[in-house]
Amino acid sequence: MTQRTLLQFFHWNYPDGGHLWDEVAQKAEDLAAMGVTDVWLPPAYKGASGGYSVGYDTYDLFDLGEFDQKGTVATKYGDRPALENACRTLENKGLRVIHDVVLNHKMGADEEENVRVRRVDAENRLQIEEEEFRALAYTRFTFPGRQGKYSKFIWDAKCFSGVDHIEQPDETGIFRLVNEYGDGEWNVEVDDELGNFDYLMGADVEFRNKAVYEELKYWGRWLAEQIPTNGFRLDAAKHIPAWFFRDWVGHMRDTVDPDIFVVAEYWHPDMETLKSYLDLVDKQLTLFDVALHQRFHDASQGESFDMRTILDGSLVSASPDHAVTLVDNHDTQRGQSLEAAVEPWFKPLAYALILLREQGVPCVFYPDLYGAQYTIENPNGGAEQIDMPAIACLPKLIEARSRFANGPQTDLLDHSSCIGVVRHGSAEAPGCVVIISNGERGEKMVDLGPDQGGVAFRDFLGHRDDQVTTDETGKAAFPVDGGSVSVWVRNDQV
Repeated sequence: MTQRTLLQFFHWNYPDGGHLWDEVAQKAEDLAAMGVTDVWLPPAYKGASGGYSVGYDTYDLFDLGEFDQKGTVATKYGDRPALENACRTLENKGLRVIHDVVLNHKMGADEEENVRVRRVDAENRLQIEEEEFRALAYTRFTFPGRQGKYSKFIWDAKCFSGVDHIEQPDETGIFRLVNEYGDGEWNVEVDDELGNFDYLMGADVEFRNKAVYEELKYWGRWLAEQIPTNGFRLDAAKHIPAWFFRDWVGHMRDTVDPDIFVVAEYWHPDMETLKSYLDLVDKQLTLFDVALHQRFHDASQGESFDMRTILDGSLVSASPDHAVTLVDNHDTQRGQSLEAAVEPWFKPLAYALILLREQGVPCVFYPDLYGAQYTIENPNGGAEQIDMPAIACLPKLIEARSRFANGPQTDLLDHSSCIGVVRHGSAEAPGCVVIISNGERGEKMVDLGPDQGGVAFRDFLGHRDDQVTTDETGKAAFPVDGGSVSVWVRNDQV
């Protein structure tokens, strides 16, 4: 089976105007030819900020750019026909469609309700005041533009565990809604940051409400009936009880596709925390390798980083079958809350490590493939222009994964600045020799065995134009330029 290569086809500052679905359809054929196998799309449903919504301020899960709500019919990415065309084009080109799922919260309610609340200490969510009081809160979602099509479910205060704004009195903070669920406490099986990290933002969904639980299962089935659905990226998993996703993912496998691919955003670098979470969800999904991303970020800050340690503490080392590796994403790019961007010079090195090693599912980021320019507000005033250049060799690295990342693997993590990875290939598929340096020019003596004796190799990336030929025993010194990567492949297999 073809190795999975995931592409995140958006970034936080993708231009408004409804063009993304069309771009997906236009690029599908080229992506398939390049070696991409799965395309992660942004949230497809209507957000509270309408045509400007990136998609994480969920308003109506059933509005895929079809209804006049929040000031627009189309979403930021296009209307429903364009979405359907994008998904079916991907499917027709042999690409799997991965949908972004934001179930933690809802925003942009249609009506206020009179509710009972208790104030919560924002720095310690376990500290909930005993005194409750009446207030108004935006907790009623009726979706007037949709008028009950696809689902007649009305969300009200019983469907939520907390809010971050109330009126009469007019206050902003964190407020626990008083209802029949949880005896006034937050959900369990969530991250323990700030005592209990159930609450994130907006109207926080109450998964212990059986009606809510069934509605979200119904929505997952409904989505798969509307458009091609081969997998999900689960947003904000550390804020959602693990028991819910354990059941929800199991239900999707039972009703949609037993082989559905699922990756959860549990943004935490600690391996014991991630292993515990994987146990709670019965290991039914994969997680983003946050620790490895942070290693890449640190390594990109200068040439002094010890490359022998690049994989230390990573999920791909601890639990490779459950790791989705990445270099950057929409939350780590410049201007975002988790900003820890990897510097452009290091990205080819990082991508070589995640694309050409056997372990983990690599995820490529849209701006690294196509480039991006956008403006952010500077905290000190004024605007800053951000330029994310396309990584010139990234298409070739993706192609190299599909063609040459085959067979047994030998890691050569034995030098502080020059490391390597050897994929030995098989009788049916060729291998490659990957040499990486974050310092000066370097080389690695590699023993490929006597069956590779007297064989000429070239750099598939074109970073070096010389040729390397193994001796009669299959040994050769494979070079790399300073601050660069070379992927050496047999001349007769290119």
